[in-house]
Amino acid sequence: MLASLSIRDVVLIERLNLSFGQGLCVLTGETGAGKSILLDALGLTLGGRGDSGLVRHGADQATVVAEFDLAARGANGGSDHPALALLREQDLDADTTLVLRRTVTADGRSRAFINDQPVGVALLRRVGETLVEVHGQFDTHGLLNPLTHRDLLDDYAGLAPKRAQVSGLYRAWQAAEAARADADREAARAREEEEYVRHALSELDALDPKDNEEEALAEKRAVMMHREKLVEALTGAAGDISGERGAERAIANALRHLTRVADKAAGQLDPLIAVLDQAAAEIGEAARTLQVMAGDMDHDGASLEKLEERLFALRACARKHGIGVSGLATLRADFARRLSLIEDQGDLLTRLAKDAAEAKQAYATAASSLTEERRRVAGKLDRAVMAELAPLKLEKARFVTAVEPVGEAEWGPGGSDRVAFTVATNPGAPPGPLAKIASGGELARFMLALKVILAQVGTVPTLVFDEVDTGIGGAVANAVGERLARLGAGLQVLVVTHSPQVAARGQQHLNVRKRVAAGKTTTDVVILSPEERREEIARMLSGAEITAAARAAASELMAAG
Repeated sequence: MLASLSIRDVVLIERLNLSFGQGLCVLTGETGAGKSILLDALGLTLGGRGDSGLVRHGADQATVVAEFDLAARGANGGSDHPALALLREQDLDADTTLVLRRTVTADGRSRAFINDQPVGVALLRRVGETLVEVHGQFDTHGLLNPLTHRDLLDDYAGLAPKRAQVSGLYRAWQAAEAARADADREAARAREEEEYVRHALSELDALDPKDNEEEALAEKRAVMMHREKLVEALTGAAGDISGERGAERAIANALRHLTRVADKAAGQLDPLIAVLDQAAAEIGEAARTLQVMAGDMDHDGASLEKLEERLFALRACARKHGIGVSGLATLRADFARRLSLIEDQGDLLTRLAKDAAEAKQAYATAASSLTEERRRVAGKLDRAVMAELAPLKLEKARFVTAVEPVGEAEWGPGGSDRVAFTVATNPGAPPGPLAKIASGGELARFMLALKVILAQVGTVPTLVFDEVDTGIGGAVANAVGERLARLGAGLQVLVVTHSPQVAARGQQHLNVRKRVAAGKTTTDVVILSPEERREEIARMLSGAEITAAARAAASELMAAG
């Protein structure tokens, strides 16, 4: 709710600090006293237009600060209020206490702040629309915006679960459509490139690249480039093992000497003979391996040439496709997949088209069912609003919630229809948009009737009604006051009124006064005590001269209110 409003140098207001309570707060005052200035100041903090005309004559700038308490009764949101979500989206500090500040300089420059953090006016306006709804001559948000009507109807009817189901089916349909479209585009590209893909795949199939092949070939090539030195070393080692004085012969001689006397050593030479036997076997195996390796390398000149041809062919192919050799195997698989898509695209696209059609039908069925529910509940809402209109001197008016299907291009997560609150103020006239059909006074009363019915819907904690009682009196004014008080039981309601019947219902009464001192005119706002309220309501009843009868009538109105 609006907790306080601080105004500095706005038109006729020099310095003003106001605190607001919960429930119904009425603002009264003689015509021209400056009630509209108060609303202009509040509107400035909500993102309204700011120009130099708002700056008090002789001042450098106008400043307005509005503090909102979203944790108060009737705030309809608390820490989950949409205003806080908007601020968090912008990475701005957000708490259940919001301070909106706006300054306008004498040369027309404007600055906006939320919790002392500078923000753009557009963000200030978006936040303001979640905090205050103004109905009447000042400005209009919320209910007059047709984009909000469908959600309001759904909330009124408790259709949130069904709407969530439709939203999920819409997302599933869009995902299926996206998959079909992607496959179709890829298949079209593949068909255009089919000849190239076939040729490139044929080359890659012939080349048959393997994972990590370049590294293996490069390593082998490095070895083979030192073939002569390696062969020389292998041959020399083989000679040292198997030559006339090689290790193989030396071990054989040692074994022969020991074997001759083994039977005389009582088994003590057996372990040594076994070790030499093992050594002789391993030396023999090493000699044979050396001979084979030396022979292979000696004949590997042609293999080096083939290896280099293979390596250069892999690298040339990689350069042709603008990738590394390590990516050739993956590229080959991708070409094979694209070619398979070309060959199998008929089946794939048919399946994806079938999936998309089924998803669309599921969405359309659920959305149609939601539309029927909306139409059913729309009639209930219309009857409820109509019941409120007669006491508000709008008995000839007709309120119609129009639920109309829209073309497929306009289908969305909220359904396949459009919802609009429409009115006809004259018998026989077709219903039209609220803002275009109703006059200023009628519009405020339509908004009042709607708000009474939709009191528990939405998250805006503060309602402002400007001149809601224009052109009415007596029982109608009393009906307006009764409805405003009913709204004030769950929300904070501020109403600018000239009706004593409405003023008598207020839980808080502010009186706007104009005074002239030292040749300077200023506007003040005074919070009235119960006795002062009685005098103000008596003035509203009788005019300039307050009579005893007027005071008695004021007392009766206050007691009834």
